[in-house]
Amino acid sequence: MNRNLFVLFFSQIFSFTAAPVTVFLSGIIGSQISPLKSLSTLPMSISVVGIALGAIFATKTMSVLGRKTGFIFAAILNSLVSLIAAYSVMSQNFILFCFANFFIGIGMAFTHQYRFAAAESVDKEKIPKAISIILLGGIVSAFIGPGTANLTKNILSEQLYVGSYVSLAVYMFLPAILFLFYKNNSIEKKDISFIGRGYFEIISQPRFLQAMVASAFGYAIMTFLMTATPISMHVMENMSLDKTSFVIQMHVASMFLPSLITGNLIKKFGHSKIMYVGLLLYSVTILLSLLDQTFFNYLIALIFLGFGWNFLFISGTSLLVTTYNEQEKFKAQGLNDFVVYSVHAIGSLSAGILLVLTNWKLMNIICIPLIAIILITIFRAEFIEKKIRNTS
Repeated sequence: MNRNLFVLFFSQIFSFTAAPVTVFLSGIIGSQISPLKSLSTLPMSISVVGIALGAIFATKTMSVLGRKTGFIFAAILNSLVSLIAAYSVMSQNFILFCFANFFIGIGMAFTHQYRFAAAESVDKEKIPKAISIILLGGIVSAFIGPGTANLTKNILSEQLYVGSYVSLAVYMFLPAILFLFYKNNSIEKKDISFIGRGYFEIISQPRFLQAMVASAFGYAIMTFLMTATPISMHVMENMSLDKTSFVIQMHVASMFLPSLITGNLIKKFGHSKIMYVGLLLYSVTILLSLLDQTFFNYLIALIFLGFGWNFLFISGTSLLVTTYNEQEKFKAQGLNDFVVYSVHAIGSLSAGILLVLTNWKLMNIICIPLIAIILITIFRAEFIEKKIRNTS
């Protein structure tokens, strides 16, 4: 651990609370104030669209101004927009609520750059562990985010959840203070334009493609099922809000708890083997979800879903940073996050619509082809690398 990692870790705790709060509340609020039930997950989906579109903006901003200024800007933005979300809930304005969620997504695009900033703060062999440490802060976020949102939901207005977003605004602002102690790398003191190889040349690398596909489709599967869970449990199966909140909290915690060991596992077994394990865990989730829709089946399935995401996302991110040089890092990172969160947005946007048109079990079956795509991409990268190694 060094100063930058400490700052990034604690900033992750507060900044990332936007993610579980959005998952926990946006679908429920959307189902209450949206004109159509099929649009209930639109705020969540629009926030992910914000992350995707904000990826290029975030990396370009930091390539010019540096990580420190970019992260402080994002913290202030997220805090202000959380207050707009509170007002939109109070006024029952669905369009404004979607607008607020979109800009929360823009701010979260900067937050998702924490993992790359962590990788740049340590030696090469310690990158997987550094990324794991930062994502570990998400465990705390999983509890204080929905927990605080639930406690403060009715303290400021007759409309539920106004207080939830005001408390979120406080959490969002704290990283702006923490990043005053962050130190930019020396190379970031200059304007680093999007130089180096072209996008096509970067993405044509088998390992880059493997890393990006594992992260993108792994994220899509996770968000596709996670976004639908509160509606499936609370709205369709009439389970209590407390039970729904607990399942989401356990799911988000399971997304980050394996970070205690994931970095060491990648170092010992390699990126591809950890990805295989992640796909196996996703398969367990699907099998469990094909059983009866009980509280415990939701709970266990969502826990395995979180574990699988952790293995795929950390191994994908740590593999990605080995495929580009220092001069083109912002270009490669922006491209990766744009693709990852665009696919993520499609998964989130389609979740509510497909849940209304189909059912929970069929939604899980739909994820099987996405697992196959990740598997094929890993096989291809392994085959090409082995072929090149044998030729040389």
